[in-house]
Amino acid sequence: MKIIIAGAGEVGYHLAKMLSVENHNLTVIDSDQDRLDTISENADVVSILGNPTSIETLHKAKVNEAELFVSVFPDSDQYVNIVSALLAKQMGAAKVTARINNAEYLSYENKLLFTELGIDLLFYPEKIAAAEILVLLKQAEMAEFADFSHGKLQLLVFRLEHEAAMIDKTIMEYIIDKDFPPFRIVALSRGDQTIIPKGDTKFRLHDMVFVVTKKENVTHAMSIAGKENRRIKGLVILGGGRIAEMVAAKAEKYMEDVKILEYDKTRCEELSAKLDKTLVVNQSIKSTDYFLEEDISKYDAFLAVTSNSEANILACASAKRLGVSKTIAEIENLEYIKLAEEMGVDAVVNKKLITASRIFRFTLSNKVRTIKCLAGSNAEVLEYLVNPGSKITKAPLKDINFPEGAIIGGVIRGNESLIAVGSTQILAYDKVAVFALPSALKSLDKFFE
Repeated sequence: MKIIIAGAGEVGYHLAKMLSVENHNLTVIDSDQDRLDTISENADVVSILGNPTSIETLHKAKVNEAELFVSVFPDSDQYVNIVSALLAKQMGAAKVTARINNAEYLSYENKLLFTELGIDLLFYPEKIAAAEILVLLKQAEMAEFADFSHGKLQLLVFRLEHEAAMIDKTIMEYIIDKDFPPFRIVALSRGDQTIIPKGDTKFRLHDMVFVVTKKENVTHAMSIAGKENRRIKGLVILGGGRIAEMVAAKAEKYMEDVKILEYDKTRCEELSAKLDKTLVVNQSIKSTDYFLEEDISKYDAFLAVTSNSEANILACASAKRLGVSKTIAEIENLEYIKLAEEMGVDAVVNKKLITASRIFRFTLSNKVRTIKCLAGSNAEVLEYLVNPGSKITKAPLKDINFPEGAIIGGVIRGNESLIAVGSTQILAYDKVAVFALPSALKSLDKFFE
């Protein structure tokens, strides 16, 4: 697929690296030569120096041949993204998408307006990140969470701690009915490895476990890992940016105590005016004294969303040591995600991965309904709609030679859901939840064409 990325910043860089592995024909446009040099050193791309709102630059990039045009200049340049996407569409690009930073554009009426103008997708990374954080706060024991078809199937991700009965055992020891299991463990993350387990795979302390289950079996799946869901009543947010504002605006409606710690006095005044029940504290966060001053230990959850990934990790680790049960850190440096997990941070949110999930769907079959790049591994979880006559329907799962590095966790058929096993026969129009490593994505797509 010929893909043009406008913007070689952090999001563009990550997208280029991810998509180049899939052997797409990539062109990157940016007005900064240093950023282009960096991206060219780390990904197989054609780089073009110029402004993507220039028609001459777009001609040079052969935008008329592009199957996908992605404009991801930093959020301060959202109008560059919108204008370049509109131009690209008019000049012949098949699909176009643009990063924005204005929630107003995402209302139903306004999204429809942009669709009519030709933009296929608008995405606001901070808003998506805030929504993901709110899900994690409601699923307090999860390191990550995703649902399929409005919750008919759910993907749970949790870390095995000392209380987990699974440690040093295989999952087959917990499955009484192998033909109708209550859940399926589709993967585990151990160190730098993501493993699709077999029946005799033994689980270890601190493994990150990925489980597909029906909604009614969530409690059972959690119990073997020593987890039980609990309600979060109090939340402290470190950093008062847009993510913090959006999280607090929702959380204050159902939590008893929400507090934001922000060092900039002007921003504190803005937040106080916008939020109804959230306490906004003008607090220096350059030392950890604020943990004692604000009595952090009495809160159920701690969210760190400053612009500094290292500070977010350290703050969450400190909150965890003081007894806060749920910690979430925004981490923009992908290399720090494993470090955060090793330091005891319960969950991480990364805007690059969130953005990649939204855009990556355009590079796959049109039968992919949703896709999510998972922070705790190098894998993706996808929901496919099964095409009549596709390869996946030709035989039971055990007989179709499904790609190594991919596993079907469950199937949604009408209003019913079932956990997949070897004898499961996939039917046309089923929705299928698939966990896949990057190496399997290309061959995986062929099963659903």
